Amino acid sequence: MFILNPPYISELLKETIKKNKYKVVKNLASVEEMTDYEFLLNTESVIELAKDNKDFKLYANSENSIEWIIKNLDFTDIPQKINLCKDKVKFRKLLQKIYPNFYFREITVDELKLLDKNTLKYPFILKPAVGFLSFGVYPVKNEADFERIIANIDKDIDKFKNIFPKEVVDSSKFIIEEMIDGEEYAVDAYYNSRGEAVILNIFHHPFFDEKDVSDRIYYTSKKVVKENINEFQELLTLIGKEAQFKNFPMHIEVRINGNKIIPIEINPMRFAGWCVTDLALFAYNINIYEYFEKELKPDWNSILSNTDDALYYFICADTPSNIDKSKIKKVNYNSFVSNLSHPLEVREIDYTKKPLFAVVFGKTFIYEEIMKVLSLDLSKFFEN
Repeated sequence: MFILNPPYISELLKETIKKNKYKVVKNLASVEEMTDYEFLLNTESVIELAKDNKDFKLYANSENSIEWIIKNLDFTDIPQKINLCKDKVKFRKLLQKIYPNFYFREITVDELKLLDKNTLKYPFILKPAVGFLSFGVYPVKNEADFERIIANIDKDIDKFKNIFPKEVVDSSKFIIEEMIDGEEYAVDAYYNSRGEAVILNIFHHPFFDEKDVSDRIYYTSKKVVKENINEFQELLTLIGKEAQFKNFPMHIEVRINGNKIIPIEINPMRFAGWCVTDLALFAYNINIYEYFEKELKPDWNSILSNTDDALYYFICADTPSNIDKSKIKKVNYNSFVSNLSHPLEVREIDYTKKPLFAVVFGKTFIYEEIMKVLSLDLSKFFEN
């Protein structure tokens, strides 16, 4: 079963659904995106199906679907599992057996404003207890950082509160947690009907510098998978045992420092957002939607032996916040893509309605190209 919602519905996802005749929850998005599709089920039918099938599983392309799931599938354990992941305080408590010394603290916005900055242990990360992407994520290195963030936090909250529903980004509650150093990675995986963790995608999430918290680029490669899959499999097995996950898709972000792997967060019911997860098809010929629905497990040894040494990447090309969208006359996509050595697919996005103006799949054999993309001033591709 699939449930579709904005902000972006991948063409690959729609094609996969149609090819396999997968059932889809009927809502405004699916009616608009899947015109005349015969396997759209109304809410009552989905509820009946879930009640009759002990192995009922659901994939949501967007966390905007969480509100519907919580409201209509409250007789299943899915809402409870979602909450375990989305509420970062509960998530940290879930991991306490695995990481007993990890520091975190729950706090409200009002309490934040009254905190004595001299009593805080720097550096730390401040972020919404329920959040999506990098909205409201603040690395706090010192007192000056903290003062600047508090001075602007109401304005920032209003900004991301208008983009996502409360179930996706809840600005009423924040978490302070110790800063996790190291290289950042992301994993698309699911737990099958037996509770086994199945890894479908491994990404490296590079940053331009220590102040960068953007989601501009993710990449994968034979090397990235080989070096990390065994340790990630072990970690996901431990988490699954603690949470009792079954028939559950997820996107987990972690940081690696030496031999230490620490999870940042789990995004439930979906794989990498904004169709980043489609990168598996370009890099490894894995259709992650089919793998989840059919309970398939990649033969990574075979896949990697037939994979080249390229870095396959995905770009979230965001519209700079200092640009007045009402004054944009044109986006020069050709100029933007000319910075890439091997663009594989460019998907233009309506920048007047979304925070991005494009998503791009590409590949390169030179890591410097990744850094070049991270350093690009995207404002120069807009004509006013």
